[in-house]
Amino acid sequence: MTILCVRFQLPPVYEAALPGLLGLLEEFTPVVQALPPDGALADLRGAERYFGRTALELASVIRVRALALHGVDCVIGAGPGPMLARMALREARPGLTRAVPEGEVREFLAGRPVVALPGVGTRTARTLCEYGLDTLGRVAAAPLSTLQRLVGARTGRELHEKANGVDRGRVVPNAVSRSLATERPFGRDELDPGRHRRALLSAAGELGTRLRALDKVCRGLTLTVRYADRSATTRTRTLPEPTAHSAALTRAAYGLYEVLGLQRARVRSIALRAEGLDPAERASHQLTFDPVDEKARRIEEVADRARAKFGPHAVMPGTLAA
Repeated sequence: MTILCVRFQLPPVYEAALPGLLGLLEEFTPVVQALPPDGALADLRGAERYFGRTALELASVIRVRALALHGVDCVIGAGPGPMLARMALREARPGLTRAVPEGEVREFLAGRPVVALPGVGTRTARTLCEYGLDTLGRVAAAPLSTLQRLVGARTGRELHEKANGVDRGRVVPNAVSRSLATERPFGRDELDPGRHRRALLSAAGELGTRLRALDKVCRGLTLTVRYADRSATTRTRTLPEPTAHSAALTRAAYGLYEVLGLQRARVRSIALRAEGLDPAERASHQLTFDPVDEKARRIEEVADRARAKFGPHAVMPGTLAA
């Protein structure tokens, strides 16, 4: 168990605290990968040898320091690789690290539904379930050739390996400033697609406002939908052109949501992350001669000036996007 997946229990819209918390992890290992808005992966292989402690013992120290120095609690999953650490995190609780020992990986995976595996979306899960492959244990026992006929050669091989506990992922150190994220939790598990779309509208509006305030544009958008059973689906889309335009971000977010094909899904929260940030001055904007688009951009400029003068709540994020 050398990989930790840490989720800091930050208040909403408090991503600014994440760099400091990443610095806390970097006191133990330089191999830290930010998972905005509130998480990180940490590879502790070298730290275990250096400090003479196990990953679980170091996880306890990290939790205590986060509370003492930042006033922030965290939940931690531990496993032999990043995928297993992420999956273990879903069962973690504050004060108790959920660990998956290397010798118990297959047992840990066997009874879980196929959608619990990172990278398995609704469509793939539906195809597998139609053939009785509704758990990871059954997927692991299925012949590789069968999986490849059902979902394709490459996807079938990856699915077979992951279901058997083969985790080829690695922790890639990155910079948290390369992305911005926001999350919209629901007060209760939400079934209504209309409320899902309103959450997306609000989140995309907030991201656009924050990007423009930083004079940044983003090249991609990632949607993460968390469900009542603590599983999650993540989809990423590269934008046609780098943008900080709220309407463009909203259209992309709606497109990502529609691809999921959710039907009666009990959604706990929706998160959007703007990725691949670049200075706005380096970005080019394709002229459309669309009066509606140009009007929306002018309204955004006015709203941004109002926020700068009267505060962030002068205009609610998302109210201007179409």
